[in-house]
Amino acid sequence: MVCLETTFLIDLLRGSESVRKLSEEFTETEGSLAAASPAIMEVWRGAIAEKAKNGEKLRATKLFQSLNVLPLDGKSAMEAAVIELELKKEGITVDIEDIMIAAIARANGEKLVTRDAHYAKISGLQLIKY
Repeated sequence: MVCLETTFLIDLLRGSESVRKLSEEFTETEGSLAAASPAIMEVWRGAIAEKAKNGEKLRATKLFQSLNVLPLDGKSAMEAAVIELELKKEGITVDIEDIMIAAIARANGEKLVTRDAHYAKISGLQLIKY
């Protein structure tokens, strides 16, 4: 299983052909796809925004139903605190949602699929960049 980060989910919803093909490859090689609960929140926030198109909520809901959602549980919450302090010591600022996504992936031993460069600053996080 791989953990899809917010950017991947958005690109998938926007109809990126290369991301759709990559998603299919992951499904074949990994068996199933996951997303961290804060990524679901970020995508849903966009889907319900005032200027969102009518079909965005439906497409997002269908996508969410096809994923294993990894929650921010106690273990990953503690992992998030560790990551936040590690980054702070290095003078690096990362949005708390992204810290939680990274922590959930790291705590569950999942590779995080993203195109966001700041995740590379988080030690011990396995990344698949696209």
